[in-house]
Amino acid sequence: MLYWKIRMANIDTNGDKIEELLSRGVEDCFVKDDLKKELLSGRQLRIKFGIDPTGPKIHIGRAIPLRKLRQFQLLGHQIVLIIGDFTAQIGDPSDKLAKRPMLTREVIEENMRDYKAQIGKIIDIDKVEFVYNSDWLRPLGFQEICQLAESFTVQQMIARRNFSERIEKGEEDSLRELMYPIMQGYESVEINADVENGGFEQLFNLKAGRYIQKHYSKKEQNVLTIEMLEGTDGRKMSTSWGNIITIVDEPNDMYGKIMSVRDDLIIKYFILTTDLSLLEITQIEKAIKDGENPKVHKMRLAREIVTMYHSEKAAAKAEEQFENIFAKGALPETMLEIKLPVLDVAAELKTLKIIESKSEWTRLIKENAVSVHEGEDISDAKWLPKESCVLKIGKRRFVRFV
Repeated sequence: MLYWKIRMANIDTNGDKIEELLSRGVEDCFVKDDLKKELLSGRQLRIKFGIDPTGPKIHIGRAIPLRKLRQFQLLGHQIVLIIGDFTAQIGDPSDKLAKRPMLTREVIEENMRDYKAQIGKIIDIDKVEFVYNSDWLRPLGFQEICQLAESFTVQQMIARRNFSERIEKGEEDSLRELMYPIMQGYESVEINADVENGGFEQLFNLKAGRYIQKHYSKKEQNVLTIEMLEGTDGRKMSTSWGNIITIVDEPNDMYGKIMSVRDDLIIKYFILTTDLSLLEITQIEKAIKDGENPKVHKMRLAREIVTMYHSEKAAAKAEEQFENIFAKGALPETMLEIKLPVLDVAAELKTLKIIESKSEWTRLIKENAVSVHEGEDISDAKWLPKESCVLKIGKRRFVRFV
């Protein structure tokens, strides 16, 4: 099936905009000179981006390559979003040091349910071409798969850091995962991609598209990789580590999480997650180096991000609540309530989605991160409230027992 067609479009070839597209938040560009030439040519390019629906929410780290797509879109280029309903069942091993489990079709469909609405917060989905990679990957026969595999060697695959480290540790590398780059690369042939955009850890997979396009005697796509964003704990932002800020977080929660980010990451967050001009960001960086309180600029950062995904009004209200709670020790205006008596606090909190799991509750207890408001710290994971009280969980979560 042919998924592309030539479209006439008004293409913006402004040199400054193109330069910012190719440099802001970009880890690597392969091949930059060729891509710049293509962008200046006035021809509408087909920009490929794949999403494996492995989780139900998009965090602001995953939103960065989507924001790069928005830059391409504003210049008039065609965005092709590939929903990896087939590859999600295999699991991309790019940044994983352990074998990934296969996802069921039911889990994938559940995760896909809200993806388009979330993506629509960043790019104009009415102008996006959506395709599903199961349309061409599922019908592939074994002979065709073997032909595709000729584009790679075993040495190339096992030389990848995550695979080689697993081998050194005596852990498993499944053939299923080794096939992932081949399938992702074949997508570039099917949709006739000119450019593929993705995270820096995906460089091997992105270049796979070039190898397979060459195998089919097609022009090789250019590749753009995006810088990694650290999460609230300083490690790479990852759903599995629970250090994420999602684009659908409630304004108060989003604002509070951003305020917990390390001071040395403020500038990086401005560059990767906001639309502030690079000139203004440079001025903020200078002000911090000259001794200005980083908190002032972190609050600006939080306002920018909450405004982007919610509204200016929501950002102002979230800032007011943050100040009341953290500067004045006040309680939130509204909070979830749990009726007494309670037999299992962790189970109740999990049901209300205040915590992700009972293991998170245990970890928070060990870290002395749970307390009764204006009362004692909770040191026992089996603690039960005997009377009405407000429980503070971490820095930003509150629940009232009534």
